[in-house]
Amino acid sequence: MESSTDGARRLRQELLRLRALREENKSANRRPRRNRLTVAERDAILAKTDARCHICGGGITGSWDADHVFAHSAGGRHTVDNYLPAHSTCNNYRWDYLPEEFELILKLGVWARTQIETDTADGRRIGERFAKHEVGRITRRKDVAPGRFE
Repeated sequence: MESSTDGARRLRQELLRLRALREENKSANRRPRRNRLTVAERDAILAKTDARCHICGGGITGSWDADHVFAHSAGGRHTVDNYLPAHSTCNNYRWDYLPEEFELILKLGVWARTQIETDTADGRRIGERFAKHEVGRITRRKDVAPGRFE
């Protein structure tokens, strides 16, 4: 049976491997920036999901990002068929992770949330560190009022 230390080491190695692969893809696929999407193109992209964020499923009522389905950094094209609508926050957190990498991130997040909800020692530690991180992140942004985790 594998020890938790061995499992944690393998998880770290896998995350580092995926990050290195993502960086290689970015370097290999550097191209000129895209042209701005037209209003008609943006309307077509938003209609694909009935004005819902393709990442979280929430409704889109204000500004939104046209998110590459196949990441530009990995060779995805700037074409309407390669875009789906996303909230800016969702798109920023998804970033340009590889699908396998993003899946691990989601699993880690769900596990961490469970630890926080059940008030384990790990959960308290994660919750405190995350709250501190969020306060710092929010106070660096000029367009968001602090207060959620303070």
